[in-house]
Amino acid sequence: MLNSAQRQTIADELAEATRTRTPIPLLSARYPEMEVEDSYAVQNLWADRQTAAGRRIVGRKIGLTSKAMQAATGITEPDYGVVFDDMVLENGCEIPWERYTHPRIEVELAFKLNADLDGPGCTIFDVLSATEYVVPALEILDSHIELKGRTIVDTISDNAAMGAMVVGGNPVKPDSVDLRWIGALLYRNQTVEETGLAAGVLNHPASGVHWLANKLARHGSGLKAGDLVLAGSFTRPVHVQKGDTFLADYGPLGTITCTFA
Repeated sequence: MLNSAQRQTIADELAEATRTRTPIPLLSARYPEMEVEDSYAVQNLWADRQTAAGRRIVGRKIGLTSKAMQAATGITEPDYGVVFDDMVLENGCEIPWERYTHPRIEVELAFKLNADLDGPGCTIFDVLSATEYVVPALEILDSHIELKGRTIVDTISDNAAMGAMVVGGNPVKPDSVDLRWIGALLYRNQTVEETGLAAGVLNHPASGVHWLANKLARHGSGLKAGDLVLAGSFTRPVHVQKGDTFLADYGPLGTITCTFA
């Protein structure tokens, strides 16, 4: 475990890396004694610095919930991060490529909550009852820590690699469609790069949300009405190059597109 001063130092480093977009060396290499709980404490300290600078938390993201993502990262448990207001982008947006470090893109669903969700004991049925709508979303992964050799403590400390999310398509009520069978085709520059089904997220995308509610309860927090929760990717991450255009086709749920200028 780390002491308070070490956690504060790391949070300061990450805040500066966020400002300068310059990744810092691996935490796991510099602090071999660092544990998962240290990482969430660092993430909270970093988030406090962001809200103090005027950013507003509007939701949460869940990561590493699918076999595809766990295989891609070598990490075997989910994680979570915070979503700030300036991270939520509109469909069809043009994004400055230089805004992110080693950007990658993933295909997901987002849950808009209309009631609080608290653990322990939160179930998938509680999630469905508390969901106003489910909507297609693309997550843009960012990195403020070196990518090569990252472990779970690096990823969690780095806000679970959350960069931004593009929301679009057709929102649906959670009981109007079998969420497990929502599928998507991800195109990069008119070529299909990834396909997947939402069941790839813990057998049901709402499973990630109730996992998050129960995990947050252990950290003295919970999900709130109005939160937008990014439920986890059901495809592998696709690396983004300058000038790339992405289109995700969710069939009946519509499409999302963005361009990295």
